[in-house]
Amino acid sequence: ADRRRDLERQIPLGRLATPEEIAPAILFLAAPGAAYVTGTTLHVDGGLTML
Repeated sequence: ADRRRDLERQIPLGRLATPEEIAPAILFLAAPGAAYVTGTTLHVDGGLTML
């Protein structure tokens, strides 16, 4: 619990993502429209990697 709370404090949005927030990114990358998306990382992390 302490470790999770410490992590959440570091995330600009202040919390971990829900499955409903992660799923659209997965669906996008799995869709035909993303066929030309290669060699990139899609960060779905509430802004944590921006710090």
